[in-house]
Amino acid sequence: MEVKIRKMGNSQGVLLPKPVLAQLGLEGAADLQVRDGVIEIRPLRADPRQGWAEDARRIANEPGAALVWPEFANEGDAKLQW
Repeated sequence: MEVKIRKMGNSQGVLLPKPVLAQLGLEGAADLQVRDGVIEIRPLRADPRQGWAEDARRIANEPGAALVWPEFANEGDAKLQW
């Protein structure tokens, strides 16, 4: 579906047809993200931490995701008991 980008005050926006909003269950507020050049609009999650574990696994498997902190950041940290 082709949509027009319209001026809305000092911003620009796209009007979403009511049937599309109803199909997705979007009402009041939504989660908006940009991933790989694609705008994603999703219903808000009931649990704000939902999906964190999956995201952490995905990020950990990305190239260059190795830890960069040294084993002990400060002198004497090795003697601390946790």
